[in-house]
Amino acid sequence: MNEILKKIDETIEVIRKYSTDNYAVGIILGTGLGGLVKEIDVKHTIEYSSLPHFPLSTVESHKGKLILGELGGKKVIAMQGRFHYYEGYTMQQITYPVRVMKKLGVETLLVSNACGGMNPIYRKGDIMVMIDHINLIGDNPLIGKNEESFGPRFPDMSEPYTNSLIALAEECAIENKIKIQNGVYVAVAGPNLETKAEYRFLRTIGADVVGMSTVPEVIVANHMSMKVLGISIITDECFPDSLKSVKLEDVLEVAKNAEPKMTLIMKEVIKRL
Repeated sequence: MNEILKKIDETIEVIRKYSTDNYAVGIILGTGLGGLVKEIDVKHTIEYSSLPHFPLSTVESHKGKLILGELGGKKVIAMQGRFHYYEGYTMQQITYPVRVMKKLGVETLLVSNACGGMNPIYRKGDIMVMIDHINLIGDNPLIGKNEESFGPRFPDMSEPYTNSLIALAEECAIENKIKIQNGVYVAVAGPNLETKAEYRFLRTIGADVVGMSTVPEVIVANHMSMKVLGISIITDECFPDSLKSVKLEDVLEVAKNAEPKMTLIMKEVIKRL
């Protein structure tokens, strides 16, 4: 048996000790954005450390728990904490949980992140729905032998974020009087923030915001024909001519204040799927 399929089966075997349900929706919660879990009717909580082959999150704002439950009338599986390339994990390790989610029945993936805003009309605390991305991490989770049962060798990426889900998120935001932006997310390796020259470059190539996550998971989700919705919270303003030093505590504070808006949109989207 292919090694990755064997590992996934071993992880699933442990999860099945908690629940035999299939899950329609997968959720990945980013930096400081674990509050959506409060909205979930939690049936089971599994520590990542209890799951074979699951990486462990080393970022203080990521709790490292897999949540199984219901939200908006749908069975959901949520990652309270994700993994990053800068933590030293391979792209395959970062995206492993998405492979596991697919095996558990997930067809729709909702992904959130905290990011820096480079578009001059964006402001700290804004919500942005991701309409496209640029991968500048310098690696790709699909490098290596392709597992045909997951998807094709050369998956199409003309619609990495599902248009119908983007429209649904916009509808939910308008109905709840939440201002949102639509934009392009560029992923970089991190963990340092960017220089003024780098922000100018990233803006020039078409990016509206910059972050250090999300894109690997979205590539793998597309590889497995999952529908994807990505939502970013802009936690700092990355304007080269007025750039200020940023501290993690400030990022977490902005994320905490903006999170209820993102949570409401995600909850409403799930309800209407």
